[in-house]
Amino acid sequence: SVPACCSARYNLALLACFGFFLVYALRVNLSVALVDMVEPNTSSAKNVTSNVCPEHSSTINVPRNTTGEKYSWDAETQGWILGSFFYGYIITQIPGGYLASRIGGKMLLGFGIFGTSVFTLLTPLAANLGVGYLIAVRALEGLGEGVTFPAMHSMWSSWAPPLERSKLLSISYAGAQLGTVVSLPLSGLICYYMNWVYVFYIFGALGVLWWFFWMLLVSDTPETHRSISHAEREYILSSLKDQLSTQKSVPWRPMLASLPLWAIVVAHFSYNWTFYTLLTLLPTYMKEILRFDAQENGFLSALPYFGCWLCIILSGQIADYLREKQNFSTVCVRKCFTLIGMIGPALFLVAAGFIGCNYALAVAFVTISTTLGGFCTSGYSINHLDIAPSYAGILLGITNSFATIPGMVGPVIAKSLTHNNTVEEWQMVFYIAASINLFGAIFFALFASGEVQDWAVSGYHLHRN
Repeated sequence: SVPACCSARYNLALLACFGFFLVYALRVNLSVALVDMVEPNTSSAKNVTSNVCPEHSSTINVPRNTTGEKYSWDAETQGWILGSFFYGYIITQIPGGYLASRIGGKMLLGFGIFGTSVFTLLTPLAANLGVGYLIAVRALEGLGEGVTFPAMHSMWSSWAPPLERSKLLSISYAGAQLGTVVSLPLSGLICYYMNWVYVFYIFGALGVLWWFFWMLLVSDTPETHRSISHAEREYILSSLKDQLSTQKSVPWRPMLASLPLWAIVVAHFSYNWTFYTLLTLLPTYMKEILRFDAQENGFLSALPYFGCWLCIILSGQIADYLREKQNFSTVCVRKCFTLIGMIGPALFLVAAGFIGCNYALAVAFVTISTTLGGFCTSGYSINHLDIAPSYAGILLGITNSFATIPGMVGPVIAKSLTHNNTVEEWQMVFYIAASINLFGAIFFALFASGEVQDWAVSGYHLHRN
């Protein structure tokens, strides 16, 4: 094989990693800044704090920079502001995958992040104009980010040699976890020392800067790349020659009837249910039940995602090692990694509901739960490329559309189950997430495939007639 160091495909993976770093930084920065944007007395109709656990003595906060504008948004309005992103995000998933197969992933991903960055720069202005404008700007950011994953999947279908798939994709997508890790505490610091508007100005400007490098250095296919070595181009093209389809029309019917595709849909939906429930409600659980303010400790909020990032990178290396050197079949690796990445988190999540007031253990269990989820990236997450490389972007658009629903529904259901904030109610939330995870893992293990499907190869229509 062709050396990895300084190769065009690894350069693509690193630039993509920075891209997804920004995708997630631009997504989560609002949840931190929002705390500072809202007048203190309106932030929550005082929630019933459970009296199960003792109060932790918290240090008195030094008054920080208070030059930022404050708005009187109630809890429901804040919910709409935070949720508006997903309404844009779900719309562009399938069109994003389809467009990427038409105009190429480079332009689509580049302009998706560029657009999101521009709207991020406009966020303070929108907030000043009124809450409707802010919701609209967030939904537009969602539209821009909706195309990013399908576009990247589509690019990898012509860039990633099958036996390096897990490595390359895990490097590029791990940027998302890293973006969460860095931007949560960093946004807090920016709010603390500067003013919340700079959260949007700094990350927005970084996005525009990244876009210049992306447009300059990246190309859609190895054939069109300016500085790729001849050896690397040949290596990539020859490794993919039997896997790509040349037909221009998308085989929608056999695609949507494909059981291996539905196995990915179910796994993706189930995994995201747990992921989004945790992402949005963990601070609430720690604050209301364990009486421990996760907001005060940005480091602890970021810890689970740091674990996940490490796990994604390592499991990507292990997955390809097992396929290449130990001759494990692709489907075996995908199924095993998905089972570890979904049953592991389910067990630790349920355990987190039973540890009483030991918040160190709670943080540990939640961190282990989120970390183990990183195995899924080399499991169901890149399985689209195994079963239909030519249509990977479209397939990801389909599965990601379903997988966005938990982001919209999961937190709402969890909130409605925890009216009195009792430990039992929260155990219920954890049980539901864990059982959905378990079901998804088993369904994937039963019906997933590691082979390129008949309908995804060029000659498909000829065989049928």
